[in-house]
Amino acid sequence: MTDHVDNWHKLARFDTNMQGELHANLLRNNGITVSLQPLSAIPGMNSGIVLWVEDTDLAEAQRILDTIPTDGAALLDEMSDADFDALSANQSNATQGNSIIDDNNGGTL
Repeated sequence: MTDHVDNWHKLARFDTNMQGELHANLLRNNGITVSLQPLSAIPGMNSGIVLWVEDTDLAEAQRILDTIPTDGAALLDEMSDADFDALSANQSNATQGNSIIDDNNGGTL
């Protein structure tokens, strides 16, 4: 199989279906038409996926994918302690701000 079929180009191959679907949704959210090709015909097999885009969207799709950090360690290095504190604060505030918490006591608040 070639990387070019009619007006579609193979953009990227991902090892897991989830990675491919996340990247495809990012591209779709940016107005790019994406076709997904699972690498297994068996439903539920997580064998990987290939993203295909049209000629007209190839350069823009590649530019978008190139901006996504793929190295988790590098991403953690880029985040500051303030970023981690903000994430922790948002998670704890989410539970504190909820005035109706089911504490499983069987009564009402």
